[in-house]
Amino acid sequence: MPRTAAFFDLDKTVIAKSSTLTFSKSFYQGGLINRRAVLRTAYAQFVFLAGGADHDQMERMREYLSALCRGWNVQQVKEIVAETLHDLVDPIIYDEAASLIEEHHAAGRDVVIVSTSGAEVVEPIGELLGADRVVATRMVVGDDGCFTGEVEYYAYGPTKAEAVRELAGSEGYDLSRCYAYSDSATDLPMLQAVGHPHAVNPDRALRREAVARDWPVLDFHRPVRLKQRLPAFSVPPRPALVAAAAIGAAAATAGLVWYANRRRTTLA
Repeated sequence: MPRTAAFFDLDKTVIAKSSTLTFSKSFYQGGLINRRAVLRTAYAQFVFLAGGADHDQMERMREYLSALCRGWNVQQVKEIVAETLHDLVDPIIYDEAASLIEEHHAAGRDVVIVSTSGAEVVEPIGELLGADRVVATRMVVGDDGCFTGEVEYYAYGPTKAEAVRELAGSEGYDLSRCYAYSDSATDLPMLQAVGHPHAVNPDRALRREAVARDWPVLDFHRPVRLKQRLPAFSVPPRPALVAAAAIGAAAATAGLVWYANRRRTTLA
């Protein structure tokens, strides 16, 4: 059987906020940005949450963040993200998304996070979520170990769809049997690339497209810490499922043996 995968956008699809903007206060405390930049990113977060971000807004945000991170030491950024990841990101993971990720893993599918945010932020979040692979924006790093402000790879719009097709070629995914989830109309190319597209908390443009194309529309609204999720929402890993089945079969066999022995004793 061909392999399959589930491709997830990150912001407002798996987590309730913008992954990049969520760390602005931590970057301020680490001396990377000033108070004015904190206020500006807070406003950008508000706009993003209020109505999503169309193409023009995403371009302005890319230009602003690229200029903002110029000169940042990459190792320092990674350390700040690692130190604050559980405090900032864990509480804003959608319970519904975490359950979907578990269900796809239980069905034997790879889970791939495909995000426009930077790899230094997305990769640790992907690890926290148990994703198998991550596709994210990469910034150019100079010889001094600092960001130059230039973008090496921009995971946005059609580029996301290209990354999905490249992964399908290298990993052997059958895209007609794969799944994709996003909240934004800018991800239409990625959604169109798979056989099972889903709109999650969609912006107006994506909702219109989803209704016109008869795509499922999902409403995620329960952010919850992973450790606080109810066991009922957790799907055991595949080895645990096999072990449970083996134990159940052994118990059933033991019961039949006991019943047969008791019946022979009674008849005798």
